[in-house]
Amino acid sequence: MRKRSHVPPVERRRALLKAGGAALVLLVTPLARAAAGKSPSILSVRVWPAADYTRVTLEHDAPGGAPLKFTQFSVKNPERLVVDIEGIEFNSVLDGLSNKVAPDDPYIKLLRAGRFKPGVVRLVMELKTEVQPQVFSLKPVGEYGSRLVLDVYPANPPDPLLSLLDKKDGDGLDAIAEAGRREPVAEEPSQAQQAPGRAQEARPAEPAKRNTKPVVDRLVTITLDPGHGGEDPGAVGKGGSHEKDVVLSIAKRLKAKIDAEPNMRAVLTRDSDFFVPLHMRVQKARRVQADLFVSIHADAWIKPDARGSSVFVLSERGASSSQARWLAQKENEADLIGGVNIGVKDPFLARTLLDLSQTATINDSLKLGKAVLGELGGINALHKASVEQAGFAVLKAPDIPSILVETAFISNPEEEKRLNDDAYQDRMAEAMLKGIRQYFAKNPPLAKSRLARLD
Repeated sequence: MRKRSHVPPVERRRALLKAGGAALVLLVTPLARAAAGKSPSILSVRVWPAADYTRVTLEHDAPGGAPLKFTQFSVKNPERLVVDIEGIEFNSVLDGLSNKVAPDDPYIKLLRAGRFKPGVVRLVMELKTEVQPQVFSLKPVGEYGSRLVLDVYPANPPDPLLSLLDKKDGDGLDAIAEAGRREPVAEEPSQAQQAPGRAQEARPAEPAKRNTKPVVDRLVTITLDPGHGGEDPGAVGKGGSHEKDVVLSIAKRLKAKIDAEPNMRAVLTRDSDFFVPLHMRVQKARRVQADLFVSIHADAWIKPDARGSSVFVLSERGASSSQARWLAQKENEADLIGGVNIGVKDPFLARTLLDLSQTATINDSLKLGKAVLGELGGINALHKASVEQAGFAVLKAPDIPSILVETAFISNPEEEKRLNDDAYQDRMAEAMLKGIRQYFAKNPPLAKSRLARLD
């Protein structure tokens, strides 16, 4: 016969309450999970128009940083890009999409969204011309959450070299072709080198003597690369200054000064606020057969008292200091923040970054860096008295001397203020120009073929 359990009444009530509580938890937890698992929402939309391409970024709050599910297709007559996004809520952010596109956007005429069917929101992008769209997801990074990116590139992009040469001021293709055909000529002695009192006397013509350092009278092309841009603000100062804005302003000033020089011209990798992937910055320089590449930045450090200007060049053997290594790693992460479609394979990038024949180019880069650093020391303290080296991806053109200039520490309140001063920006640009002049005085550019490298 089964023995009865003698449980005190108080203990029996506690056991019943405990069991009831567990049942209540089982009932409530699914409700809580259902509430927590609501459909993700679009938090913000940003549009970055540029001549190169227009980017539309939709930042969302999908749980765990999961990518949104989407399908895309194009429609002709008129040109449209359609993107159907599954499982998101239609909210006021999406309802206001039409206000995000500027009238002068080079590629997008109108952007709108609406409920297509239960659980699906449809985005329709009306286009001004035929484009090659790329739609891809980005994982959370930095201050950004998950992002869905819509990039629209022109189907027939202009050739950058032909665009550069198509000028009406006489310094176009014919001038370069003529310069490329010229023989190297000897340097003429300056008046200071002539005998006293004979500077203005006529001298009989003498056959030109060849010089060990030939001078080629041709246009010199310098690619200026304002760092960061678009989704990637770069470093942010205590006063709210964005590195991308400061360096773009300095680069534009330097371009104007270079363009005013005889036989020099400058090309910007970006001329407004949009993001350019690191390898595209290198590719832009090579496509215009640049003689030099100058990447312009405004440094940041974990301590606000760090100050001074620096110049960096590429290293194949590791960084010259721990700070140079840290800075290169930080700058190389720009693609993660700015947003690169890793699904697109670029054979140019593989060839360029793996090219091991860069020793001569690095030596020239060091000469350029030393000349520029010396001039920067005349207007600002130098963070390091010598040119530093590290593995910067943006400096890896195998055939173009390349430097990265850290104009000042935007994380230093005093230097941040100076970086926003028009007069200081102009002095910074003038110093870089003087350094470039010094480099070419000692390292005259050689003649180049009139044909562009298209790789």
